[in-house]
Amino acid sequence: MDYDVMAVFPGRGVCRLTVAAESPEQLAAAPALQGGVIVSSRPIGQRSGRARGGKFPLPLFTRQMLSLLKAGLTVVEGLETLSEQDQGSATSEVLSRLLGHLREGQSLSTAMQHHPEAFPDLYVATVRASERTGDMPEALQRYIVFHEKLADLKKKIVSAAIYPVLLMSVGAIVTLFLLGYVVPRFALVFADSGRDPEGLSSLLFAWGGFINNHAAGLAIGVALGIAGLVGLFSLPPVRAAVARAAWSVPALGERIRLIFLARFYRTTGMLLRAGIPLKTTLGMVSDILPVALRPGLLQAVADIEQGRPFSQAAERGGLTTPVALRMIAVGERSGQLGDMMEAVATFYDEEINRLVDMFTRLFEPLLMAVIGGVIGGIVLLLYMPIFELAGNFQ
Repeated sequence: MDYDVMAVFPGRGVCRLTVAAESPEQLAAAPALQGGVIVSSRPIGQRSGRARGGKFPLPLFTRQMLSLLKAGLTVVEGLETLSEQDQGSATSEVLSRLLGHLREGQSLSTAMQHHPEAFPDLYVATVRASERTGDMPEALQRYIVFHEKLADLKKKIVSAAIYPVLLMSVGAIVTLFLLGYVVPRFALVFADSGRDPEGLSSLLFAWGGFINNHAAGLAIGVALGIAGLVGLFSLPPVRAAVARAAWSVPALGERIRLIFLARFYRTTGMLLRAGIPLKTTLGMVSDILPVALRPGLLQAVADIEQGRPFSQAAERGGLTTPVALRMIAVGERSGQLGDMMEAVATFYDEEINRLVDMFTRLFEPLLMAVIGGVIGGIVLLLYMPIFELAGNFQ
């Protein structure tokens, strides 16, 4: 397969080549790319993933920009290269406007502030700090690691939720099929025999008949109900109320708090390592905390302004755990608070992964047992009257 490759070669600059390789992993071994740094590659004939009007691919842009800077290009040269790569796309338009701001004499961070839809405040702050220290490649590398850690955690949680949702969906479909189709057919047998089901079986047959007779209306009602719930949960007050209810559950609330604290520690550590002052950092990360933790953050900021150490301020604001408190205090004494905050985040990321794995191992079998019990109960109630009818015939 042929690949359209953009690479940087010492002494030659940026080159765009067509390279044959069996897979993207084997591109680096191609003779034509020896001594070069691959910036991007895609199979020829495949459209670029950055379509017009799409979301700005910030992680991809950061990786490509980091490769260009490490290859010796300046920021302007790197932006020009990436802009030319996908001319006419939404990404190219954003980069062209960035170049325009840079040619007007603005710094890169100031230019990025004009495009908040593409560059969030955390990213802009990281770039601004690197402009003061002159370590732009290191700052971009830190952001890539930060993004990958958050993406891995999100992927882990989503993956753990997919199978239970699939099980519940299949279980609901099978249950509705039994109640709406199979049960009414069995009801015809008892209607011909002149006997009526008794006990719970009679209730089962009544439900089956109701579902069968009002299938269209029930389907419309379910669709409207789902649409209503989606619209209801899109309202911020409703989401806040649901979040408060979840936080009030003792075990669940503590796990949710741990997830947000890990993200808070990682973001704070990244910004502190970038050279941003602690008070400014805490003001920037307030939006990533849930409503339940924001008053504690405000309390911590007020305590820091009064001269308290961050470890004590965070403890008073409810932003620590016993392990995190000790590690943050050590980071303050050693002058490596940013590194220690990221170490705390890594520790709790592993703890969250362990909890997710435990939840998956325990919840999935339990859910399968519940679904099996429901379906088995329906089948049992369906056949019990038949057994009684056969016994009477004997």
